Amino acid sequence: MNLNDVHLFLVITETNSLAQAARRLDISPMAVSRRLTSLEQELGTRLMQRTTRSVSLTQEGSEFLPYARSLIETEKGAKSLFSSDTKGVSGLLRVTAPSGFGQRYILPLVPSLLNNNPGLRINLQLTEDVVDIVGQGIDVAIRVAPLRDSSLIARKLSDNPRIVCASPDYLRKFGTPEVLHDLSFHNCLRLANVIQWSFESLGHITSMTVDGRFSSSSVEGVRELCIQGMGLAQLTLWDVKKEIAEGKLVEVSLSDVLPQYLSIWALLPTNQYIPMRVNAFIENLKSSLG
Repeated sequence: MNLNDVHLFLVITETNSLAQAARRLDISPMAVSRRLTSLEQELGTRLMQRTTRSVSLTQEGSEFLPYARSLIETEKGAKSLFSSDTKGVSGLLRVTAPSGFGQRYILPLVPSLLNNNPGLRINLQLTEDVVDIVGQGIDVAIRVAPLRDSSLIARKLSDNPRIVCASPDYLRKFGTPEVLHDLSFHNCLRLANVIQWSFESLGHITSMTVDGRFSSSSVEGVRELCIQGMGLAQLTLWDVKKEIAEGKLVEVSLSDVLPQYLSIWALLPTNQYIPMRVNAFIENLKSSLG
């Protein structure tokens, strides 16, 4: 496969125009069209739909896109192995993660990653939305929620069970719940889109509808009200690990159910030709989580 044609394909996806791709590469539009056709013939499938004004990826083109990026990055990585000027990993690292987790655990890693890798650039998207990492060209997505069935490649970074917690002051005032039903007598601080709290019992998921006087769209909001002694909260371990270690919150164990078992995952669009910068980021994050 001609890597120059693969690079051309990536330029077209960025510009959405054969003419603009031609200008960027300083070749004729006819040459761009001819080389794209050559790549499609080699792969045996149509990668792009063309009109007189624009181009768009076919389904096969969308599936090929992460492989194309990896091929070009792998080529750059191979060349850098023999360059005396190269230090560390390089290229643009695109990451998406939940806002709260990203601010607490990913942002602190960024300075050292950039300092140790002068050729590295990082684009970090912090959002609660489930991003289409293939369509948006994301290198790695961090997930703390249950994984959906998909063709994405998942690497486990750490255990992350959902736990019930409260401040010591709240438990002194209102008592500690001992079984699942006791939650109905407590003020439960919940995330706005989570009406039920989930647990594990006898190998199955069991859920209970909870109610309270406060809900928030953010983990930070629920956690802060919980610290202030305003109620019980169910958050994942890594959402409150720091506060538990500092004694600001206490984990509440219920005798008839167990915490729902979750994990922190790194999702990749493919397990082929993974850029070195992606592996470097994942290993740094995994090490920081212990």
